[in-house]
Amino acid sequence: MADKEKDNKSLMDSIRIILGKEDKINDQLENGRGLERYAKDLLLLMSLVKDYYQGNYRNIPYKTISAAVVGLLYVINPIDLIPDFIPFIGQIDDALVLKFCLKLMEKDLLKYKTWKDKQSASKDKDSKPTNKKLKDKNKSTAKADKDEESKAEDDKVDTKKST
Repeated sequence: MADKEKDNKSLMDSIRIILGKEDKINDQLENGRGLERYAKDLLLLMSLVKDYYQGNYRNIPYKTISAAVVGLLYVINPIDLIPDFIPFIGQIDDALVLKFCLKLMEKDLLKYKTWKDKQSASKDKDSKPTNKKLKDKNKSTAKADKDEESKAEDDKVDTKKST
């Protein structure tokens, strides 16, 4: 049991490092450093790691999240098999490691994407007013306007009576 807790702590520490280096990954994607082909998957992978770290999504095997973390750590680490400063060739090893990790976790990544899409759809549904909500809002606005008009007329009548 102690080993599992130690592994989990180590995993969370590694995730913290990755999240701190998210800018580096985005920079590699924007500057065309050999990872463009994996851009969507890499961004989805970063999102998965964030959601796992924040506790929003834990429906994933330990080996899968570990593979994601190892792959991302390799991509952000400047010291790897072929140094990144060597043009083009320096990114080949990053792309290969990333491809291997993505292949290893393909099914779990698809499950996560489905979950993420449902979460987005749910948020959109909650934020957009339905027709009933719009009608209720319009009714309450119309009622408030009517009340203000009625109050203004009462004030006019009161003013005439007092003079």
